[in-house]
Amino acid sequence: MLLSEADLKPALARWIDLDGAHISLLNYSENQTFAVAAPSGERYCLRVHRPGYHARAGIESELAWLAAVGRDTSVPVPVMVSGADGKLLQNIGTEQDVRFAVLFRFVEGTEPTIDNNLGALFSTLGTYAATLHNHVLNWVRPANFERPAWTAESILSADGLWGDWRQAPGVDDAISPVLQRLETALHKRLADYGTSAQRFGLIHADMRLGNLLVDDSRVTLIDFDDSGFCWFTYDFAAAISFHEAHAAAPKLRNAWLAGYQTIRQLDAADIASIDTMVMLRRMALLAWTGSHAETKLAQTHMKGFAANTARLAERYLANGLWP
Repeated sequence: MLLSEADLKPALARWIDLDGAHISLLNYSENQTFAVAAPSGERYCLRVHRPGYHARAGIESELAWLAAVGRDTSVPVPVMVSGADGKLLQNIGTEQDVRFAVLFRFVEGTEPTIDNNLGALFSTLGTYAATLHNHVLNWVRPANFERPAWTAESILSADGLWGDWRQAPGVDDAISPVLQRLETALHKRLADYGTSAQRFGLIHADMRLGNLLVDDSRVTLIDFDDSGFCWFTYDFAAAISFHEAHAAAPKLRNAWLAGYQTIRQLDAADIASIDTMVMLRRMALLAWTGSHAETKLAQTHMKGFAANTARLAERYLANGLWP
Protein backbone atom coordinates (compact mmCIF):
# COMPACT_ATOMS: atom_id res chain seq x y z
CA MET A 1 0.00 0.00 0.00
CA LEU A 2 1.34 3.43 -0.97
CA LEU A 3 1.25 6.16 1.62
CA SER A 4 -0.26 9.49 0.61
CA GLU A 5 0.86 12.99 1.51
CA ALA A 6 -2.06 13.13 3.95
CA ASP A 7 -0.89 9.89 5.62
CA LEU A 8 2.54 11.38 6.22
CA LYS A 9 1.56 14.84 7.44
CA PRO A 10 1.30 13.86 11.13
CA ALA A 11 4.65 12.03 10.97
CA LEU A 12 6.53 15.21 10.05
CA ALA A 13 6.35 16.25 13.68
CA ARG A 14 9.07 13.66 14.32
CA TRP A 15 11.56 16.16 12.90
CA ILE A 16 12.20 19.60 14.38
CA ASP A 17 10.64 22.49 12.43
CA LEU A 18 8.74 20.24 9.99
CA ASP A 19 5.33 20.37 11.62
CA GLY A 20 3.05 21.99 9.06
CA ALA A 21 5.46 21.49 6.15
CA HIS A 22 4.17 20.93 2.61
CA ILE A 23 4.81 17.44 1.25
CA SER A 24 4.50 16.04 -2.28
CA LEU A 25 5.46 12.76 -3.96
CA LEU A 26 8.66 12.92 -6.03
CA ASN A 27 9.22 9.32 -7.02
CA TYR A 28 8.06 5.75 -6.48
CA SER A 29 10.44 2.95 -7.38
CA GLU A 30 11.80 0.70 -4.64
CA ASN A 31 10.68 3.23 -2.04
CA GLN A 32 8.53 6.36 -2.03
CA THR A 33 10.38 9.67 -2.03
CA PHE A 34 8.67 12.92 -1.07
CA ALA A 35 9.69 16.55 -1.38
CA VAL A 36 9.23 18.41 1.89
CA ALA A 37 9.09 22.21 2.11
CA ALA A 38 9.37 23.42 5.70
CA PRO A 39 7.66 26.59 6.96
CA SER A 40 11.18 28.03 7.44
CA GLY A 41 11.84 27.74 3.70
CA GLU A 42 14.27 24.82 4.07
CA ARG A 43 13.75 21.93 1.64
CA TYR A 44 14.19 18.23 2.29
CA CYS A 45 13.58 14.80 0.77
CA LEU A 46 11.79 12.14 2.80
CA ARG A 47 12.44 8.52 1.85
CA VAL A 48 9.72 6.11 2.98
CA HIS A 49 10.88 2.51 2.74
CA ARG A 50 9.09 -0.25 0.90
CA PRO A 51 7.71 -2.61 3.59
CA GLY A 52 9.56 -5.88 3.95
CA TYR A 53 12.53 -4.95 1.77
CA HIS A 54 15.11 -4.11 4.45
CA ALA A 55 15.00 -4.71 8.19
CA ARG A 56 15.94 -1.98 10.64
CA ALA A 57 19.50 -3.31 11.03
CA GLY A 58 20.00 -3.26 7.28
CA ILE A 59 18.85 0.34 6.90
CA GLU A 60 20.91 1.47 9.87
CA SER A 61 23.93 -0.20 8.27
CA GLU A 62 23.29 1.64 5.00
CA LEU A 63 23.08 4.94 6.87
CA ALA A 64 26.30 4.18 8.77
CA TRP A 65 28.19 3.71 5.49
CA LEU A 66 26.57 6.78 3.92
CA ALA A 67 27.65 8.87 6.91
CA ALA A 68 31.19 7.49 6.64
CA VAL A 69 31.35 8.24 2.90
CA GLY A 70 30.24 11.81 3.55
CA ARG A 71 32.79 12.20 6.32
CA ASP A 72 35.78 10.35 4.85
CA THR A 73 35.65 10.92 1.07
CA SER A 74 35.18 13.66 -1.50
CA VAL A 75 32.18 11.95 -3.14
CA PRO A 76 29.14 14.27 -2.88
CA VAL A 77 26.32 12.43 -1.10
CA PRO A 78 23.09 13.55 0.61
CA VAL A 79 23.17 14.84 4.17
CA MET A 80 20.87 13.00 6.58
CA VAL A 81 18.75 14.80 9.18
CA SER A 82 18.12 13.30 12.60
CA GLY A 83 14.68 13.32 14.13
CA ALA A 84 13.79 15.16 17.31
CA ASP A 85 14.83 12.03 19.23
CA GLY A 86 18.32 12.16 17.69
CA LYS A 87 17.80 9.09 15.51
CA LEU A 88 18.22 9.05 11.74
CA LEU A 89 15.77 6.19 11.17
CA GLN A 90 12.17 6.87 12.13
CA ASN A 91 9.04 4.72 12.26
CA ILE A 92 6.20 6.52 10.54
CA GLY A 93 2.95 5.78 8.75
CA THR A 94 -0.59 4.91 9.71
CA GLU A 95 -1.76 2.58 12.46
CA GLN A 96 -2.30 -0.12 9.83
CA ASP A 97 0.91 0.52 7.88
CA VAL A 98 4.04 1.47 9.84
CA ARG A 99 7.12 2.23 7.73
CA PHE A 100 10.74 3.19 8.16
CA ALA A 101 11.69 6.66 6.91
CA VAL A 102 14.81 8.80 6.57
CA LEU A 103 14.99 12.56 6.00
CA PHE A 104 17.68 14.14 3.80
CA ARG A 105 18.55 17.73 3.04
CA PHE A 106 17.43 18.69 -0.46
CA VAL A 107 20.06 18.32 -3.19
CA GLU A 108 20.00 20.57 -6.23
CA GLY A 109 20.33 18.95 -9.64
CA THR A 110 18.61 17.00 -12.37
CA GLU A 111 18.77 13.41 -13.53
CA PRO A 112 20.90 12.96 -16.68
CA THR A 113 19.54 11.04 -19.66
CA ILE A 114 21.25 8.49 -21.88
CA ASP A 115 20.92 10.81 -24.88
CA ASN A 116 23.14 13.45 -23.25
CA ASN A 117 26.87 13.40 -23.94
CA LEU A 118 27.77 11.33 -20.87
CA GLY A 119 31.47 10.62 -21.37
CA ALA A 120 32.61 13.11 -18.73
CA LEU A 121 29.87 11.96 -16.37
CA PHE A 122 30.91 8.31 -16.64
CA SER A 123 34.52 9.27 -16.04
CA THR A 124 33.33 10.97 -12.85
CA LEU A 125 31.31 7.89 -11.91
CA GLY A 126 34.44 5.80 -12.36
CA THR A 127 36.32 8.00 -9.91
CA TYR A 128 33.39 7.81 -7.46
CA ALA A 129 33.28 4.02 -7.66
CA ALA A 130 37.03 3.68 -7.15
CA THR A 131 36.94 6.11 -4.23
CA LEU A 132 34.16 4.14 -2.54
CA HIS A 133 35.95 0.83 -3.16
CA ASN A 134 39.15 2.15 -1.62
CA HIS A 135 37.10 3.43 1.29
CA VAL A 136 35.49 0.09 2.10
CA LEU A 137 38.84 -1.71 1.90
CA ASN A 138 39.99 0.38 4.85
CA TRP A 139 36.75 1.19 6.67
CA VAL A 140 36.04 -0.65 9.90
CA ARG A 141 32.36 -1.56 9.72
CA PRO A 142 30.21 -1.15 12.84
CA ALA A 143 29.30 -4.22 14.84
CA ASN A 144 26.27 -6.08 13.47
CA PHE A 145 26.66 -4.46 10.05
CA GLU A 146 24.08 -6.03 7.73
CA ARG A 147 23.69 -5.55 3.98
CA PRO A 148 22.58 -7.97 1.23
CA ALA A 149 25.03 -9.83 -0.99
CA TRP A 150 24.51 -9.41 -4.73
CA THR A 151 25.80 -12.73 -6.06
CA ALA A 152 24.89 -15.05 -8.91
CA GLU A 153 22.79 -17.08 -6.50
CA SER A 154 20.97 -14.15 -4.90
CA ILE A 155 20.21 -12.55 -8.27
CA LEU A 156 19.47 -15.54 -10.50
CA SER A 157 17.65 -17.96 -8.22
CA ALA A 158 13.87 -18.32 -8.21
CA ASP A 159 13.74 -16.50 -4.85
CA GLY A 160 16.21 -13.81 -5.90
CA LEU A 161 16.50 -10.49 -4.13
CA TRP A 162 14.58 -8.77 -6.93
CA GLY A 163 12.37 -11.69 -7.86
CA ASP A 164 12.49 -14.50 -10.40
CA TRP A 165 13.59 -13.62 -13.92
CA ARG A 166 11.63 -16.66 -15.18
CA GLN A 167 8.41 -14.89 -14.20
CA ALA A 168 9.31 -11.57 -15.81
CA PRO A 169 7.14 -10.12 -18.59
CA GLY A 170 8.10 -11.41 -22.01
CA VAL A 171 10.04 -14.46 -20.87
CA ASP A 172 8.40 -17.06 -23.12
CA ASP A 173 9.29 -20.54 -24.38
CA ALA A 174 11.66 -19.10 -26.98
CA ILE A 175 13.51 -16.75 -24.64
CA SER A 176 13.69 -18.87 -21.50
CA PRO A 177 16.20 -21.47 -22.83
CA VAL A 178 18.60 -18.74 -23.94
CA LEU A 179 18.49 -17.08 -20.54
CA GLN A 180 18.86 -20.42 -18.80
CA ARG A 181 22.09 -20.98 -20.72
CA LEU A 182 23.16 -17.49 -19.76
CA GLU A 183 22.48 -18.24 -16.10
CA THR A 184 24.68 -21.34 -16.27
CA ALA A 185 27.48 -19.38 -17.93
CA LEU A 186 27.26 -16.57 -15.38
CA HIS A 187 27.53 -18.98 -12.46
CA LYS A 188 30.66 -20.54 -13.96
CA ARG A 189 32.42 -17.34 -14.96
CA LEU A 190 31.73 -15.61 -11.67
CA ALA A 191 32.99 -18.64 -9.76
CA ASP A 192 36.15 -18.60 -11.88
CA TYR A 193 36.62 -14.86 -11.25
CA GLY A 194 36.33 -15.33 -7.50
CA THR A 195 35.57 -13.11 -4.53
CA SER A 196 38.94 -11.96 -3.24
CA ALA A 197 38.93 -8.81 -1.10
CA GLN A 198 40.40 -6.82 -4.01
CA ARG A 199 37.48 -7.78 -6.25
CA PHE A 200 34.46 -8.19 -4.01
CA GLY A 201 33.24 -5.97 -1.20
CA LEU A 202 30.71 -3.35 -0.15
CA ILE A 203 29.54 -1.28 -3.15
CA HIS A 204 26.81 1.22 -3.98
CA ALA A 205 25.35 -1.32 -6.46
CA ASP A 206 22.89 1.13 -8.07
CA MET A 207 24.84 4.04 -9.62
CA ARG A 208 22.33 4.31 -12.46
CA LEU A 209 21.36 7.61 -14.04
CA GLY A 210 18.24 7.83 -11.86
CA ASN A 211 20.44 7.96 -8.76
CA LEU A 212 22.51 10.93 -9.88
CA LEU A 213 21.76 14.63 -9.48
CA VAL A 214 23.79 16.87 -11.78
CA ASP A 215 24.08 20.57 -10.99
CA ASP A 216 26.57 22.21 -13.37
CA SER A 217 29.86 20.38 -12.65
CA ARG A 218 28.70 18.85 -9.37
CA VAL A 219 27.40 15.28 -9.47
CA THR A 220 25.75 14.01 -6.29
CA LEU A 221 25.40 10.27 -5.79
CA ILE A 222 22.15 9.43 -4.02
CA ASP A 223 20.20 6.37 -2.83
CA PHE A 224 22.45 3.85 -1.11
CA ASP A 225 19.36 1.71 -0.46
CA ASP A 226 20.62 -1.19 -2.59
CA SER A 227 24.21 -1.03 -1.37
CA GLY A 228 25.58 -4.43 -0.53
CA PHE A 229 28.40 -6.90 -1.05
CA CYS A 230 29.22 -7.55 -4.68
CA TRP A 231 32.02 -7.43 -7.23
CA PHE A 232 33.51 -3.95 -7.57
CA THR A 233 33.10 -3.89 -11.35
CA TYR A 234 29.35 -4.41 -10.91
CA ASP A 235 29.19 -0.69 -10.15
CA PHE A 236 29.77 -0.01 -13.85
CA ALA A 237 27.07 -2.49 -14.83
CA ALA A 238 24.64 -0.70 -12.53
CA ALA A 239 25.61 2.65 -14.05
CA ILE A 240 24.24 1.69 -17.49
CA SER A 241 21.11 0.02 -16.13
CA PHE A 242 18.36 -0.27 -18.77
CA HIS A 243 20.73 1.07 -21.45
CA GLU A 244 23.02 -1.91 -22.00
CA ALA A 245 22.19 -2.04 -25.73
CA HIS A 246 22.59 1.71 -26.35
CA ALA A 247 25.13 2.66 -29.03
CA ALA A 248 27.04 4.83 -26.55
CA ALA A 249 27.50 2.04 -23.98
CA PRO A 250 31.00 0.88 -25.10
CA LYS A 251 32.33 4.46 -25.00
CA LEU A 252 30.79 4.97 -21.59
CA ARG A 253 32.54 1.81 -20.42
CA ASN A 254 35.89 3.20 -21.58
CA ALA A 255 35.21 6.54 -19.90
CA TRP A 256 34.27 4.81 -16.64
CA LEU A 257 37.43 2.70 -16.74
CA ALA A 258 39.61 5.71 -17.45
CA GLY A 259 38.14 7.59 -14.50
CA TYR A 260 38.29 4.57 -12.22
CA GLN A 261 41.95 3.90 -12.89
CA THR A 262 43.00 7.42 -11.98
CA ILE A 263 42.12 6.35 -8.44
CA ARG A 264 42.46 2.56 -8.30
CA GLN A 265 44.04 0.11 -10.71
CA LEU A 266 42.25 -2.90 -12.20
CA ASP A 267 43.99 -5.94 -13.63
CA ALA A 268 43.12 -7.68 -16.91
CA ALA A 269 40.74 -10.12 -15.23
CA ASP A 270 38.91 -7.26 -13.52
CA ILE A 271 38.43 -5.43 -16.81
CA ALA A 272 37.32 -8.62 -18.57
CA SER A 273 34.76 -9.21 -15.81
CA ILE A 274 32.78 -6.13 -16.83
CA ASP A 275 30.97 -8.00 -19.63
CA THR A 276 29.85 -10.63 -17.14
CA MET A 277 28.74 -7.98 -14.64
CA VAL A 278 26.64 -6.24 -17.28
CA MET A 279 24.82 -9.46 -18.08
CA LEU A 280 24.34 -10.27 -14.38
CA ARG A 281 22.87 -6.82 -13.80
CA ARG A 282 20.67 -7.17 -16.87
CA MET A 283 19.21 -10.37 -15.41
CA ALA A 284 18.64 -8.59 -12.09
CA LEU A 285 16.75 -5.83 -13.91
CA LEU A 286 14.71 -8.38 -15.84
CA ALA A 287 13.57 -9.93 -12.56
CA TRP A 288 12.92 -6.44 -11.18
CA THR A 289 10.59 -5.47 -14.02
CA GLY A 290 8.38 -8.38 -13.01
CA SER A 291 8.45 -7.92 -9.25
CA HIS A 292 7.97 -4.14 -9.54
CA ALA A 293 5.55 -4.07 -12.47
CA GLU A 294 3.39 -1.47 -10.69
CA THR A 295 6.12 1.19 -10.88
CA LYS A 296 6.49 3.73 -13.68
CA LEU A 297 10.17 2.83 -14.13
CA ALA A 298 9.40 -0.85 -14.76
CA GLN A 299 6.54 0.02 -17.09
CA THR A 300 8.79 2.38 -19.07
CA HIS A 301 11.32 -0.34 -19.84
CA MET A 302 9.18 -3.48 -19.78
CA LYS A 303 8.23 -3.73 -23.45
CA GLY A 304 10.83 -5.77 -25.31
CA PHE A 305 13.17 -5.95 -22.31
CA ALA A 306 13.18 -9.76 -22.15
CA ALA A 307 13.71 -10.13 -25.91
CA ASN A 308 16.56 -7.62 -25.90
CA THR A 309 18.10 -9.39 -22.92
CA ALA A 310 18.05 -12.64 -24.89
CA ARG A 311 19.78 -10.94 -27.83
CA LEU A 312 22.50 -9.60 -25.55
CA ALA A 313 22.78 -13.07 -24.00
CA GLU A 314 23.29 -14.75 -27.36
CA ARG A 315 26.19 -12.43 -28.18
CA TYR A 316 27.71 -12.92 -24.75
CA LEU A 317 27.39 -16.71 -24.98
CA ALA A 318 29.01 -16.70 -28.41
CA ASN A 319 32.10 -14.67 -27.57
CA GLY A 320 32.01 -13.63 -23.90
CA LEU A 321 31.34 -10.02 -24.79
CA TRP A 322 28.33 -7.88 -23.99
CA PRO A 323 28.38 -4.87 -26.36
